[in-house]
Amino acid sequence: CSDDRADGGLLGDNFDSEESFHQAMLANRQWPSYRGFYASGFLDNAGLPDSFNIESGHHVKWNREIPGLGLSCPVIWDDRIYLTSAISGEDNSGYRTGMYGDIAPVEDSSVHRWMVYCIDRESGVTRWEMEAHRGIPAVKRHPKSSHATTTVATDGTRVVAFFGSEGLYCYHTDGYLLWKNDLGRIISAWNLVEDAEWEFSSSPVIYRDRLILQVDALNTSFVAVLDLLTGETIWRQERDEISGWCTPNIYFDGSEARVAVNGYKHRGAYDLETGEEIWKMSGGGDVQIPTPVVWKDLVFFNSAHGRHNPIIVVRNGARGEIPYPESDSVYDERLAWFYDRAGSYMSSLLVYKDLVYRLNWNGNLACYDARTGAVQYQETVKPTSFIASPVAADGRIYLVSEEGELFIVAAGPEYRLLHRIPLGEVSLVTPGLSEGMMVLRTGSRLIAVSAQ
Repeated sequence: CSDDRADGGLLGDNFDSEESFHQAMLANRQWPSYRGFYASGFLDNAGLPDSFNIESGHHVKWNREIPGLGLSCPVIWDDRIYLTSAISGEDNSGYRTGMYGDIAPVEDSSVHRWMVYCIDRESGVTRWEMEAHRGIPAVKRHPKSSHATTTVATDGTRVVAFFGSEGLYCYHTDGYLLWKNDLGRIISAWNLVEDAEWEFSSSPVIYRDRLILQVDALNTSFVAVLDLLTGETIWRQERDEISGWCTPNIYFDGSEARVAVNGYKHRGAYDLETGEEIWKMSGGGDVQIPTPVVWKDLVFFNSAHGRHNPIIVVRNGARGEIPYPESDSVYDERLAWFYDRAGSYMSSLLVYKDLVYRLNWNGNLACYDARTGAVQYQETVKPTSFIASPVAADGRIYLVSEEGELFIVAAGPEYRLLHRIPLGEVSLVTPGLSEGMMVLRTGSRLIAVSAQ
């Protein structure tokens, strides 16, 4: 890549406000990190086929194996796809799907290889692969997770992979290591049962020449901004927080960039340049997984575990400590709207064409007006388990079930199921979108769907 700026030249020189942020979001044709452009989860004018068939190969451009286990989502930049995997010689248990209460981790003390892959978008052939780390995992994994669950982030020149206890790695897109950081052992375990180790899953986020990390674990909790070019820490703010598995995000208050973080004790925002805490709220679901999502002047948070399952919509100008609302109708003016029992456990929200879509673990899909929170519908797509987050393209919402089915729902205030497509095996990964292509990751395969 000739443009060495961290935004690859796509964001322009006036990316300094909420308005220009969303203009850039619409113009950006890449899928550079978890759920695309700053977790927006949509790509219009994508030109995807109405339907496809894995078994017959209809509208399947290629279908290839990916060794090992990995829940990192496909990241797409120009003609390259990036993802990760952890390969073990002994762990053949795969993923345990469905809804269950067993919290015990997978027992596997064998040597693993943490891999980063670059795959050609057109052919599916591996362009390069790098072994980031080799050793026995420092933390066990949940049976529904892997040791390579975080999604990489790229700016078109660099690819950053964060493997938790196994380190942070920055590669050039041509496949050589630029720098690496050892952040020590990160014990990602349920705070109520310390033996319930579930592995790390907070993905890195790139903004220009900055790299944003969120780490909430039993033994350490912090938000940090690093220099993308060198890996050196610019600022780090310690957090009083229990274990969480959330990916941070970016939003704007006028010309000021903020780092938005989900949490239980400490949901809130930090100034991206200085690390100053801007606002804070405590409470909600006590196992935090979903990523904050940005739409216009609003920042959407959700979670679901314990007594509260909230959707919390915060205005981008919020400051100070915000109390957890007393009810769905009694809340602080710094909030746009709030529901205490509407959030999802695993999936992040999708805000698309002025509507919010919430997919629950049990297959319930809810749709709300993004500005007011007015309920449009609640329907069960299928009474089975979903943990992948919804994505959208060209008026369609795409939902992937753990059983390995893709459900295509019409975007809009009325529920309409358009297609239901089997993927051939279990799938717990949010799809990646690119012009003319959807990339799906199942238990052992990577599948490119294209109208061509």
